[in-house]
This record gives sequence, C-alpha cells and structure tokens, in this order.
Amino acid sequence: MMETSTCDHCGAEFSIGEQTLFDEQMLCETCLAELTAVCDRCGERIWFDDSEGDSNTTLCQDCYDEYYHRCSDCGRLIHNDHTYYVDDSDVPYCCNCIDSHRRGIQSYYKPTPIFYGEGTRYLGVELEIDNGGEQDSVAKKLMDIGNRDAEHIYIKHDGSLNEGMEIVTHPMTLDYHKAQMPRAAVMEAALAEGYSSHRAETCGLHVHVNRNSFGKTEEAQEAAIARILFFVENHRNELLRFSRRTKRQLEKGAARYGRKDSPKEVPDSAKTSCAERYACVNLTNDCTIAFRIFRGTLKYNPLIATLELVDELCSAAIPYSDEEMSELIWTEFVSHLLPQRYPELIQYLKERRLYVNEPLSAAEEYQLQIND
Repeated sequence: MMETSTCDHCGAEFSIGEQTLFDEQMLCETCLAELTAVCDRCGERIWFDDSEGDSNTTLCQDCYDEYYHRCSDCGRLIHNDHTYYVDDSDVPYCCNCIDSHRRGIQSYYKPTPIFYGEGTRYLGVELEIDNGGEQDSVAKKLMDIGNRDAEHIYIKHDGSLNEGMEIVTHPMTLDYHKAQMPRAAVMEAALAEGYSSHRAETCGLHVHVNRNSFGKTEEAQEAAIARILFFVENHRNELLRFSRRTKRQLEKGAARYGRKDSPKEVPDSAKTSCAERYACVNLTNDCTIAFRIFRGTLKYNPLIATLELVDELCSAAIPYSDEEMSELIWTEFVSHLLPQRYPELIQYLKERRLYVNEPLSAAEEYQLQIND
C-alpha cells in the first residue's frame, strides 16, 4: 500500500516524495509553487508574501537590507549602485526622482561613477569656472545641456573659487569625450552666463585616470605611474607652456615632487611630499590618479587637447621601460602622435610652439596669453 501524506496548506493527499518540507510545513508541489519563491540574490526559498522585491525581483529580507532601497518618492526598488541622495541626506531616490530634489550645485557629492564608452582607460574631468556666480538655476541649465542624452555631468561647490563652481564629468573614454559628450555646448552656455576659466586666474582643469588602466597588478600600475611622474618632472618647462599656467600658479596648486635620475626614484619623493592632493599629479585617491597641472579653459580645442595629451602620456608609460622613459625627449614624444587620433592636440601644440624646443620671446608669450 502506497504511503500518503497531507499538504498542510490545502489538505490534499499526495504520495510520500511528492511533497516538500518548508518552514516546518509539508507542501504539495502546487502550493510550493504558488506560495513560495526563491530569492534572486542568494537563492534562499521564502514565502512569496515575505518577498521584499517587486514583480520582477524576488528578495529575502537580508538581501534587500544589504543591497537595495526603495525610492522615497515613487517606491521603485533600486539597487545600492543606482541609489541617489541629496547632499549628505540618507533619504534614497531613484534616477528619475532625484532631479526634483537635488540642488543644482552640490556641496559634498560623490555619486557612484557611471562609465561611458568602450575601453580600459577612462578620463574624468573637473573643470572650474568662476566670476559668474554660484547659482542653482545656472547650474541646472548647464546640467540640462550636458545631460541631455545621459547623466554625463554634475556640478559642485569649490571653496577655492570666488563666485563660481566646478563641472565634473563621470569617467569616459577619450573617444566618448570627443564624440558624445556635449562639451562645447556646455562651455558655450557657461560663457554666455558670464563665466570665465582661463582668465579667472583661480581655475584649474583636473583630469582623473583610473589606476587599473595601467596594468593588471598593483606592481605594474605603480611602475607605469612612476614613469608618468618622471615624465612630468623632466618636462616641466614644456608642460608649463602647454598648461597655460604661471609658475606661481603651479607652485600653489600643482606642486612638483622633484626631478630624479630615474622613474624608480620618483615614488619615494611622492610619498614624503607635503603637497598631498595639491601635487602636479595627485596620488591620494585609491582608484585614480589626477593630473592637476592644467589651467582651466572654456575653449574646446585646449580642453580636448589636454585630454589627448593625458591619454598619449598614459599610453606611453605602459609599454616603455624605465630606461626608455628616461631617454625620451619632448620632440620624440610629440613626433609619435597620430594625426587621426590626436588632431586637437597636434593643432594646439603647433599653436603653443611645442613641436620645437625653442624658447618663446616675451612678445610671443604675451600674445599667447591674449589669445587664450
């Protein structure tokens, strides 16, 4: 005689083996399917009514508490990586609702980075603009332009500016910066609102590069970064002319680590430097290094040329040996530039007389300042 058992929920009799023990209850296959579900995150079976997810996602309480929130406005389920907050508030919002709460200018705001473009090297840009006021309405106008197709930029308060703000991009490949980021339109709008950058004297252009683009291991990354620091120190004069900064401005906001005989010696100077993040190349961030030597600009060519220079320098630092980097002179470095890859950089180098190592006369230097 076949042994049978009774489902604790519906009372139906089934043969032993056709039921499942769950939460101290014997359930038939039908009740198991209708009343329980499996957490999409950890695989634990839970009562369907206890799911903290939505119609598309089943979540146990522990997984919801650790990885998810609900938007305080619309109630939408959102993963931690896509949760937004206003300033230092702990109230969560989804990407669709945050704009109605967020101030145009953020004080202490560091969103989860959104990576744009296909590649391994991503450049994040911080562009300071000044002398036009610190107004939320203007910041939102600039953000509407920059974010018309995607969330490309956000805007922050910067205490080093008089009456301005800092426009920050999410990390993007160089190709994405040039082809899809509406950079020119944002800068034109800032100019129309009365802002300046180069002429303001207070503004910098900082470029962040992800550390993991320099190699798979920490050792490889540190070696490539050391070669970058060596190049920056050994070609200080050319980079000063390129940056459009004065020596005083560099000493104040982009201090040097000191010239050394080989790349291996530079990291020791960096570790003992008092400049910290106010160094020519800021090494204090865990995930990026930041080039701080460039002067701010609201002109398209100098800005894109700066990104192209950083990209080429990073590309050279990876395959070069320490000896090759030690022997690399400026004219050799610029002679390797590909016109189809770096058109803005080549044009800018020609304008700055940086294809040759000839000193500029006082009159030529003055004219370059006037044209910037």
